[in-house]
Amino acid sequence: MTTWRSHRSSRTTAARVITGIGALFAVIEVVYILMIIAGANAGNAFYGFIRALAVPLALFFPGLFPVSNPDIAAILDYGLAAVFWLAVTGFIARMLGR
Repeated sequence: MTTWRSHRSSRTTAARVITGIGALFAVIEVVYILMIIAGANAGNAFYGFIRALAVPLALFFPGLFPVSNPDIAAILDYGLAAVFWLAVTGFIARMLGR
């Protein structure tokens, strides 16, 4: 009985870690969206750091929908990536939790 509980606990912990990673990826995308919309200084080191993280995490979403407004394009491109990371990591965590 103790072995089962330990095994179940480790699965729950792994699921929480994966969910946390997905949430972190989504937060990075949302912060980047907010920085673009607010017109943050592109020469700032923090902006460059967030951009260096957000652009690769966006995968194939940038440019998926041709939109003329750059603010809406950023919301679509990086917002869809944030939703994607939440959905994928949530699915993986749910499969691990079983």
